[in-house]
Amino acid sequence: MTDISPTPTRRSVLMGGAATALASALPAGASGWDPSLRYPDPAIEILDESFLKYRIFNASVERLATGYRWAEGPVWIGDGRCVLFSDIPNNQMIRWDEVTGQASVFRAPAGYSNGNARDREGRLLTCEGGMRRVTRTEFSGEVTIIADSFEGKPFNSPNDLVCTSDGAIWFTDPPFQISNDYEGHKAEPELPHSLYRISPDGVLQQVLDDIAGPNGLCFSADEATLYIVEGRAQPNRLVWAFSVGADGALSEKRVQVEALNHGALDGIKCDVDGNLWCGWGSSGVPEGDPEALDGVMVFNPEGKPIGHIRLPERCANLCFGGAKGNRLFMTACHSLYSLYVNTRGTGLL
Repeated sequence: MTDISPTPTRRSVLMGGAATALASALPAGASGWDPSLRYPDPAIEILDESFLKYRIFNASVERLATGYRWAEGPVWIGDGRCVLFSDIPNNQMIRWDEVTGQASVFRAPAGYSNGNARDREGRLLTCEGGMRRVTRTEFSGEVTIIADSFEGKPFNSPNDLVCTSDGAIWFTDPPFQISNDYEGHKAEPELPHSLYRISPDGVLQQVLDDIAGPNGLCFSADEATLYIVEGRAQPNRLVWAFSVGADGALSEKRVQVEALNHGALDGIKCDVDGNLWCGWGSSGVPEGDPEALDGVMVFNPEGKPIGHIRLPERCANLCFGGAKGNRLFMTACHSLYSLYVNTRGTGLL
């Protein structure tokens, strides 16, 4: 199925086109936040000495753009030197340009888009939570629907996705965006909370249906391990790890991270050393400090917390990018942030 919509050409996706700058892309400090003037940045908290390897001494957290309602799903577009991300309640996707430092509207309406990724050909993949589908943006700008239902029933609200090296697309489908008319369209779920896989030949498979609120997901560098967030697990939210078979079958389920002390997990990414970088927030008020956990928590391959990048907002999702793959981009509530780190993400094109 193909949906023909007024979408940008490949030039506007990758080179910037004639996009209009957002008035909401405010300079640093314009909304009550200023970058640190000190090195090392005190916002980068060392929880274990092993994290010193990944902190660049004179790199600070930068706020790149702000003024959004709920920023989500960043993806690095290396050949366009830009980050695309979703502003879900505003039903738009935003393009932040690394060359100019400006943010502009990439697509509106955007199906209340959430997570974004790229396939092995470099095309944009998007979870359109409000439209309850997964789409691909062709180089022509045409939007192709690649999945919108399972066994005749509409998805809940596809949330996040990743494309593996064999071309398979994995995505989570919790009911988050159909619970209200703010991030989509209110509706009753017809399918269980699930993880799906679209095989390289286009076959849709329901891989898991027993995870409450499946959210962010990522693979290890060798793609032998899948990590997935259970966003509604009780009493604490979890990151599960699974061993991945050659045919995509999952086995050996085990807890990788447990979000104790009111921690709230969201989007996650793995670096080349096997560390998990997790979008994090406070689901309660730990020790009376509502910002105590906000930002990005970093866990080593054994699941031990080693670093915390403090942000003044809850971090929904993140991605690695930049020319060397060592720039961490973080979407956090109303803003886009970045930080250069001494590692790079997996699966970058």
